[in-house]
Amino acid sequence: MITTLSLQQTELEESFDKILLPPTDPKAEVMEITGYKLVYVNGACPRNYRVYKAHSMIGVIFQHITHWSNGVDSLRYAESVDAAIGLDKFMKVARVSTTATEQPPTKEELLDKQFDSLTFEEWERLKRYVPETRDLVAA
Repeated sequence: MITTLSLQQTELEESFDKILLPPTDPKAEVMEITGYKLVYVNGACPRNYRVYKAHSMIGVIFQHITHWSNGVDSLRYAESVDAAIGLDKFMKVARVSTTATEQPPTKEELLDKQFDSLTFEEWERLKRYVPETRDLVAA
């Protein structure tokens, strides 16, 4: 019983090693397409590929029997490059919308943070903060 468990654990570790290979590893199964590198992860149908642009992973795409997909939209792409470009465009839009909607914390929220975790700019904002006296309650 112990041998079986150790054998299964060894096989599991080997499969994790194969999944986590970077695109520069000589053992990695890499498909290069214009502007992107696809690194095979696992799967039979669909086959899963990590997508790299330059040296950064931008997401995962899937190779089905009849089409490619990227998991961020419901489109079926004819080519791997189209699925990768769709993923890349989605990630750019997601970054822009996150940056545009992200608001700095209010001064009251800053007071709830640990002092060690405040940035210099947050300290400067708190220095200028004067609470309204009508909201203060004696403890």
